[in-house]
Amino acid sequence: MLSRPKPGESEVDLLRFQSQFLAAGATPAVQLVKKGSRRAGDANLEQPPLQDHRDVVMLDSLPDLPPALVPAPPKRARPSPGHLLPEHEDPEERLNKHDQHITAVLTKIIVRLTLERDTSSMPVNLPVSSGVAFPPVYHRSQGRQGKPVTAGKRSIFAQEIAARRASGAKVSPVREVESILDPPESPMICEALTPREWGSQPPWNSYSFQGPHLVTGKGLKSQEAAQEAQTIHEENVARLQALGPEEILKEQQRLLAQLDPSLVAFLKSHSHTREQAEEKTTREQRPGRPSAEVTGKEAIAPTSASVPRQENELEPETPALALPVTPQKEWLHMDTVELEKLHWTQDLPPLRRQQTQERMQARFSLQGELLAPDMDLPTHLGLHHHGEEAERAGYSLQELFHLTRSQVSQQRALALHVLAQVIGRAQAAEFGDRLVGSVLHLLLDAGFLFLLRFSLDDRVDGVIAAAVRALRALLVAPGDEELLDSTFSWYHGALMFALMPSQEDKEDEDEDEEPPAEKAKTKSPEEGNRPPSDLARHDVIKGLLATNLLPRLRYVLEVTCPGPSVVLDILTVLIRLARHSLESATRVLECPRLVETVVREFLPTSWSPVGSGPTSSLHRVPCAPAMKLLRVLASASRNIAARLLSGFDLRSRLSRFIAEDPQDLALPLEEAETLSTEAFRLWAVAASYGLGSDLYRELYPVLMRALQDMPKELSSPPPRPLALQRIASLLTLLTQLTLAAGRIAPEHNSHSAEASLLAGPSSITWTQVSGLQPLVEPCLRQTLKLLPRPEMWSALGPVPTACLLFLDAYYQAWSQQPGLCPEDWLQDMERLSEGLLLPLLKHPSLGSLWDSLGCCSPLCNPQSCAVAPETISSLASLGCAGGHPPLSLAGSASPFPFLTALLSLLNTLGRIHKGLCGQLATVLAAPGLQDYFLRCVAPVAAPHLTPFSAWALRHEYHLQYLALTLAQRAATLQLPVSGTDAALCHGMALALLGRLLPGSEHLAHELMLSCVFRLEFLPERASGGPEAADFSDQLSLGSGGDLGCGRGALLAQACQDLPSIRSCYLTHCSPARASLLASQALYRGELQRVPALLLPVPKEPLLPTDWPFLPLIQLYHRASDTPSGLPPADTVGTALRALQWVLVLESWRPRALWAVSPAARLARLMCVFLVDSELFRETPIQRLVAALLARLCQPEVLPNLNLDCPLPGLTSFPDLYANFLEHFEAVSFGDHLFGALILLPLQRRFSVTLRLSLFGEHVGALRALGLPLTQLPVSLECYTAPPEDNLALLQLYFRALVAGALRPRWCPVLYAVAVAHVNSFIFSQDPNNSDEIKAACRSMLQKTWLLTDEGLRQHLLHYKLPNSALPEGFELYPQLPPLRQQYLQKLRISGVLPNGVSDT
Repeated sequence: MLSRPKPGESEVDLLRFQSQFLAAGATPAVQLVKKGSRRAGDANLEQPPLQDHRDVVMLDSLPDLPPALVPAPPKRARPSPGHLLPEHEDPEERLNKHDQHITAVLTKIIVRLTLERDTSSMPVNLPVSSGVAFPPVYHRSQGRQGKPVTAGKRSIFAQEIAARRASGAKVSPVREVESILDPPESPMICEALTPREWGSQPPWNSYSFQGPHLVTGKGLKSQEAAQEAQTIHEENVARLQALGPEEILKEQQRLLAQLDPSLVAFLKSHSHTREQAEEKTTREQRPGRPSAEVTGKEAIAPTSASVPRQENELEPETPALALPVTPQKEWLHMDTVELEKLHWTQDLPPLRRQQTQERMQARFSLQGELLAPDMDLPTHLGLHHHGEEAERAGYSLQELFHLTRSQVSQQRALALHVLAQVIGRAQAAEFGDRLVGSVLHLLLDAGFLFLLRFSLDDRVDGVIAAAVRALRALLVAPGDEELLDSTFSWYHGALMFALMPSQEDKEDEDEDEEPPAEKAKTKSPEEGNRPPSDLARHDVIKGLLATNLLPRLRYVLEVTCPGPSVVLDILTVLIRLARHSLESATRVLECPRLVETVVREFLPTSWSPVGSGPTSSLHRVPCAPAMKLLRVLASASRNIAARLLSGFDLRSRLSRFIAEDPQDLALPLEEAETLSTEAFRLWAVAASYGLGSDLYRELYPVLMRALQDMPKELSSPPPRPLALQRIASLLTLLTQLTLAAGRIAPEHNSHSAEASLLAGPSSITWTQVSGLQPLVEPCLRQTLKLLPRPEMWSALGPVPTACLLFLDAYYQAWSQQPGLCPEDWLQDMERLSEGLLLPLLKHPSLGSLWDSLGCCSPLCNPQSCAVAPETISSLASLGCAGGHPPLSLAGSASPFPFLTALLSLLNTLGRIHKGLCGQLATVLAAPGLQDYFLRCVAPVAAPHLTPFSAWALRHEYHLQYLALTLAQRAATLQLPVSGTDAALCHGMALALLGRLLPGSEHLAHELMLSCVFRLEFLPERASGGPEAADFSDQLSLGSGGDLGCGRGALLAQACQDLPSIRSCYLTHCSPARASLLASQALYRGELQRVPALLLPVPKEPLLPTDWPFLPLIQLYHRASDTPSGLPPADTVGTALRALQWVLVLESWRPRALWAVSPAARLARLMCVFLVDSELFRETPIQRLVAALLARLCQPEVLPNLNLDCPLPGLTSFPDLYANFLEHFEAVSFGDHLFGALILLPLQRRFSVTLRLSLFGEHVGALRALGLPLTQLPVSLECYTAPPEDNLALLQLYFRALVAGALRPRWCPVLYAVAVAHVNSFIFSQDPNNSDEIKAACRSMLQKTWLLTDEGLRQHLLHYKLPNSALPEGFELYPQLPPLRQQYLQKLRISGVLPNGVSDT
């Protein structure tokens, strides 16, 4: 006998008692019995309670698309012996009541949306004021006098309400007519009644009026209120009786048009309330007639937005429309029927047609389809509800969000399912421009991400499944994984950029108001301290990981054992998380028991055979997405790959799924082939780090058998894509193993798991892979036979590409074997070239591939990389939902993978066998390649960097780099190359260098080493380029030829100094050493040094667009950061080499600098003068800067000089110019070149701020601006026209002239400019000038007239035109023109100018 709990015992004691009770198996002392329904009466007490048949919608058993919902035919149910049907209940209604259709789930919305009563139109009665200070206190005894005693126990409040209703009923026992504001005839009534019923209605004048309805007399004196109200009422009745029915209707319409709609609604509700009170009193006075019959005859007219609701009450004998339900007396709270609460039981109002361009709320079907606003759908589809816009089918996003928080699990699951469908269709761009704004942006702003996370914590499996499906739809863009899988066997196709947002995490401007000290206190270096909502605003996946998503997904996989679709969705989500970044992949790996669960449950080594049909569970069954997840994790870093191989027994699983053919696995064929392909890819990724090579000896027979079966598989008539992907993955694996065999593994002193996997006798040797080439080469020959047939060639997929890449790795590894005879591989290369490659290069079909490069290039077609409409900045994706056309880089007919692999093989053969280089380089003469290069060097901006554009451009840059490398090898061997081709290749190399993305540091370094600064790529040096430059400068008008020596000599010297120039740029433009070493290991095949296959996020190209000026910019920054102000020792050399290279590009490769605006070039030249006080005095620097300044001042370049636009690296040009003026004033000592740079921004078309800075703050610099007019790099008219209109600057001009700060011998250029503008101002007679300007003009003219300096007075009054050939810089009138004389005479008469002074 168990004792009862005693005071003081804790919950632990109670739990122990409970376990003891359950273990004892004793009978409980209390038995729970379900109480019977009240409606069944006492007869049902002895019957067992009915089982609760709830409508449970399990999403696991539902198909992908809900079935078409059609109304079922009416049925008659035969009652069972134990449960007889009530006599008053229709069997069809009983069936509908217990309907378990999907629409039954939605009916509960109606109940919840109609619980509250609409009180928006109820009148508000204010308290009546009284003359006493406090209202009289009510006592219970006062209310009991004269009131009948009611049966039953009722509250005081209920007794008072009943008494007031009874007293109101005694006043007017006869029914009254409604207010004049209600229409006597409604269109809805007209359509509902028959002609006989319409004729039986009483005439309009047959109603009697018993007292006023609206006018009560409140506010008047108590003795006059009732009399005045009655007088007004009698006048209204007399006027109504004097009018006919047509006149009454006309007056009614006039009143409705004049009154406020809210006032009309208030009057109608007031009338309706009185009628209900009178109606109840009438029913109480007729006890013999049941109330159900009265309420059943009440008419409920259907309402719509355009037709006002009819509130008229019919006479008792008039037939009325019946309610859809008949209230029963035993129903709770149905003794008084409130008609306005039963409006939802009527038929839906008619669908409103949109007559205007007003936007409407978007509504979606259960399949996520966007429904048109005027689409009229039947109600049995389950798309109608009783919320807003009840007549429109479909659910809005707000209503779906409301359903996700429902207490009914089926509604939550259904809402999540619909939201997942909406997201999928939005990402597939199915909505187009029919929606305003982005669906995904709206969902994320509304907190959809955390709604999904909360739904994952639900207890119902169906809700969890729907939440996982919605999470997959949100995170995983359709088509991304298919694209990455299909390109895995391309040239470096296993490398992938991290799919994380490229924008820097920036706080809102409002949040940045706090001081830096407070930020340092509150901001932690770890992102874990930031709330998930803040993280999700910038990065969705980081925000999700901060909510402990991974442990929850592990729990769902391990504990709940969900269905196959949920398992696949979770694995797909984990793959997307692993692709986000190295940090995310590490968190997936380190989540407790997550990877163990995936490996144990979905990659078992033994399982029960699985048929081809759908399976009920994927647990303990091999699953290809699980293998892919491990492959993506291994691609994130070398450390993760080593931990996976050592800690999860992947060797046995790889052997299990590779050793057996897909046909022999006890799995469906498609799943078996995909699993085998993923196993090959996982092994290939591990081999990319030099790991897992010990498996090669164990599986060597299996791999040989697979290679021998390749020709048979390729010759089968219908090529199977899965089989071809498996073959390509096998060849990629063999490529990595061959590269591993070609390198001697370094010694490892560490004892890490990675080092243990690399060391030991398991390393693969060259002799183990030397026999693979005879098996792969026949496959390549077999596939090349299909090259003339485009449809068959496209069907082969990446197999030809993989064959070429294997041969490339094979010869590369063969040539690195120290103990072998070089003659063997050289002869084999000659055999391959003569028998396969040279005929291929001459094949016409290969020319068609070169011709299609421009059509498929994302660089030549930026619109192919356009951002998808539903792109979210906080969630990166490739945006491949709609697929890609065949003629695109990622399309089925793309020539890029095959041609890139072919160029890689040709480069390897040309590097090893120098004698073959000339024959192989003939591929560069293909017209299609030449045209493609011409389009790529055109001054067109590259596509905006997005995840897809970065991925596509990286593969395109591989082809360009390999073609340039082959051209460089041919040029190094002094092979005949035309000057046009060399210049084109040099322009292509310059363009490619400025476009390369992170991860391609090795390519940029090699381009600067071999192509960019190679003399063979500058044919102008040997073809008279310097002489042509000198001749061009002599023909140019206005060029500053006197500022330095000829440009031709400078160019010739720059060509001689190319090695020094290359060293300078390698020093200042090289990337970080760690990034360069990692990139070199990837592209050179040094597998033991490869850190990861996951590339950094491409936020911008490796080098800025103005990279030729980068050494100058770094010199300027180092000089600014040096406290002592002493420049480094190599300052002159660095500046000289940079200026030489910029001059070469300006003269011979102007397209390379098209992205650098003339204003930016001018700002970079100013940096040379700001480095120190002596650098600009060096004669070579002076000559180079003068030549570059002359190039900027050319007539075709000068109009493009815009100093008002923002410049990269500068806050503003005026700030730079102010520093430039200070430096000039301090160290220039009248240097003419320095002065030319000071004068250039002072042209009239530039900002007046620059001129105000000189004449207002740095007037002392005017004495040092002694640049002669003949050396001015631009025309003097650029400074004098149009006339200056800034009054402050004109006054500064005049002050400098009068004060003597601006003199012709000190600053001839600005003296001529100031005289021109002051002369134009003092003689201006524009009637539109303001009074202030006219007064200033007269004042300045008066001061000019009174000047004692006759020379200045003569210049200001007699100025004619600017002329830089004259010593003064302008021409003078010999005497004042007549117009000026008349103007002066007019001013003399008016007294502005004194008389008696000569005007000549």
